[in-house]
Amino acid sequence: MKFIRAISALLALALVAPVSANYLNTKHVFGDVHQRNSDTLIVLVPEGVEPVVARWPSNAQNHIKGAASVAEFTGKAKQVVEVLAPVNLANSRVWLVGVGEGGAMSRADAELLGATLAAKMAGSKGIERVQIEARLVADVATSSTLAAAIAHGMDLRNYRFDRYKSTPEARPSQSIYWQVADPDAATSAYQQTTAIAEGVFVARDITNLPGGDGYPKAIADMAAAAGKAAGVKVTVLNPEQVKAAGMGSLYGVSQGSQHKAHLLVMHYEGSNDQPIALVGKGNTFDTGGYNLKTSGGSILRMQTDKAGGAAVVGAVLALARQQAEVNVVGVVPLSHNLISGEAILPGDVLKAGDGTTIEVASTDAEGRLILADGIWYARDKFKPRAIADIATLTGSKVGALGSEYSAVFTAHDDILATITAAGKATGEIVWQLPLGPYNNPIRSHLADIKNTGSPGAQAGALFLQHFAKDTPWVHIDMAGSAFSESASGLAPAGANGYGVRLLTEWVKLYSATAE
Repeated sequence: MKFIRAISALLALALVAPVSANYLNTKHVFGDVHQRNSDTLIVLVPEGVEPVVARWPSNAQNHIKGAASVAEFTGKAKQVVEVLAPVNLANSRVWLVGVGEGGAMSRADAELLGATLAAKMAGSKGIERVQIEARLVADVATSSTLAAAIAHGMDLRNYRFDRYKSTPEARPSQSIYWQVADPDAATSAYQQTTAIAEGVFVARDITNLPGGDGYPKAIADMAAAAGKAAGVKVTVLNPEQVKAAGMGSLYGVSQGSQHKAHLLVMHYEGSNDQPIALVGKGNTFDTGGYNLKTSGGSILRMQTDKAGGAAVVGAVLALARQQAEVNVVGVVPLSHNLISGEAILPGDVLKAGDGTTIEVASTDAEGRLILADGIWYARDKFKPRAIADIATLTGSKVGALGSEYSAVFTAHDDILATITAAGKATGEIVWQLPLGPYNNPIRSHLADIKNTGSPGAQAGALFLQHFAKDTPWVHIDMAGSAFSESASGLAPAGANGYGVRLLTEWVKLYSATAE
């Protein structure tokens, strides 16, 4: 990605190009000069501060203060008041937007505020040139980071996946001029968020692809192209190589499909540290195999079963685009769980890359089968400092925590602390569930272990822990969090790219802890 930055001696503006022409038509300009021809003026107002700008004529100030008083606007975080046809201002509308005490909103809240503003802009006619006044926030550093976070929230909400639309709706298209005290700082902060946005958008694209088009090789090729463009080393193992490497657990899940298993490896070396490994479930479509999903509603969205793998791809891309000083490897086992005369059967035994034999107690518990070989490959080939796997794994997790939280399983306090902090910072929050004590729910009389057990979420985690061995490890069960039926928060309807921002933040936090 190339960032265009132009600072004019006369206008002192910093221009940042959209993330990609494939995703956004919106551009953000950070400066400190009034744009007189903007149709919409947004004023970020800290709590307890008068919602007026000193340069406004006195009658305009009185009009805005009166409207704010009638609406009981105080600057409390997330308050929004619209004033149409403000007296003696060139703008056709003014939005007063509360940003809380001192403007010190959390990053997650600021991003959600940006998404709210983007949705409001998209739903209003005639908004093309927007001026956002952020200088009522007295602290210069706070003003810059707040502006970048709000702009990021706008970008995330404005994404569209419309490649299958015969006549796509027009995408949101605005030029947004930010009035900030330190344009350089705001531009730098925003550039970091555009790297994350690109990772999120690639993850959304991958997850949104229907199963017929988004099969293992197609996803591997798509991720490889994005990774190489970002300077990431990409390796793809084809089905024959997967089989030759002994990864029978991964290979077995796809053996009933014409689209056999692949293994995607993305390595970004931004430091000489021992790598951190991210392993994401990339089951590109899940029929359930012979344990067939019989609900039309559940099988309809099974292209989202690759959302964990998409999150890993997006996180590695984001870290590379940020030029983060981390060493991270992403491993995505890619499968296509279909039924045919060659498909695995309930009761079959597979042999994983580390030699473990696995009784397939359910062909619909395929995610852990492919992750087993992904975790083994990451551990065996890269000797990582820690492994985090992420997957839409169990319905049990949804029953326990719903879709707001992801479940995390780990025996390592430093990993738990950093993944919890990453969740809080990004709004992709997590909650720890226990690994035990349980009476070996994955014990098998036929093989070394089996791929089901009770409690369901814990059995899945214990199964995966077996393949991490003594490497510090965390399992993230993001079931229920990958897809939005309707536009909400940071995402339009469809795949939301969940996990990219969580993993990106976690890798940086964990990398900064002492080894």
